[in-house]
Amino acid sequence: MEFTWNRIESKFLAGFSQLSYLQIMTHEFRKLIEVAFLNGQKNIRNVLASVVALEGSSYRKPGVRMLISEEGKMTGAVSGGCVEKEVFHQAQEVFETGKPKMMTYDGRYRLGCEGILYILLEPFEIDRKTHNIFEEIFRTRQSFRLISEYDKNIETEAVLGTHAQIADSEKISFWKRLQKEAEVSLLFEQEMSPLFKLLIIGAEHDAVQLCSLASMMGWEVDVVDSPKDPKKPDNFPGINNLYHLFSEQLSELTFDKNMAVVLMNHSYVTDLKFLISLKDLELPYIGVLGSVKRREKLFNELLERAPELEENFFDSIYSPAGIKIGAETPQEIGVSIISEILSVMRNKDIGHLREEKGKIHSEIE
Repeated sequence: MEFTWNRIESKFLAGFSQLSYLQIMTHEFRKLIEVAFLNGQKNIRNVLASVVALEGSSYRKPGVRMLISEEGKMTGAVSGGCVEKEVFHQAQEVFETGKPKMMTYDGRYRLGCEGILYILLEPFEIDRKTHNIFEEIFRTRQSFRLISEYDKNIETEAVLGTHAQIADSEKISFWKRLQKEAEVSLLFEQEMSPLFKLLIIGAEHDAVQLCSLASMMGWEVDVVDSPKDPKKPDNFPGINNLYHLFSEQLSELTFDKNMAVVLMNHSYVTDLKFLISLKDLELPYIGVLGSVKRREKLFNELLERAPELEENFFDSIYSPAGIKIGAETPQEIGVSIISEILSVMRNKDIGHLREEKGKIHSEIE
């Protein structure tokens, strides 16, 4: 059976969670947890600033957070850089009183965003027990909720503060309440999804570059390397896990709909074997390096070996992997692939290399 690639317009991605604002927030919140924990080990207090409401438009949306340390360092951002100075100033009152407070920032007359930000400022304490709980949550890819009690009235006497809700029962508070219990005015609830994961199958130089770039995006990056020529984790900046596996051992790993896979083995036979191992998984993105001609050969042989394959499986494969930006170097190819993964997970229509019928690189004149 001969396979000729045609773009299949389908609803294949409809069932997948998209790489969203929530996953970006999880990455940023994890960083704040880590910095607050390290500060706490040095007896340095922290204030957490959370955008809990917005009227109009703003550079960033409710759910963004930043950390202000007692020694004056800031981690994260609640805007493009114009609000942070005022947040830092207002946070000093929280350090002095030990109590949370509300602040507003009206950008209609100072910014081009034309919006009013409502920002909750509160003490933020991460002890070792809390740090360990969150590390386990991130490691096991659990979702959790952040619930902020707030009021748009900056002179409010209502209860203010943020806590995390883990599963259905466990509640984690980030500071000891000094306020008297009062009626809660408003709640801002935020679902924190597991971090997006990228599994790279291959360990050559271009895989190293893709790993580094993806980790800077805040993604969890795992790499599968050949047991015949095993690399070390130190070879891959930002790596989460390094596995030495043959294709038939791929089932030892855990897959979910919140991850992408990129095959970059530079070996036709190896890519074919790994594709066969992936055939029963529902993944939103499987990228395969190589030319259009190589892809056609790969797909034809894949169909010969597994004629029962569903059409949706081919719809999830992006080969040649990447978008049409004329990428040549390993770094540029990494940018091209990451951009394509983002577009697929966010369901944005762009120019994919898999739509090319001929050569994907321009002839050198």
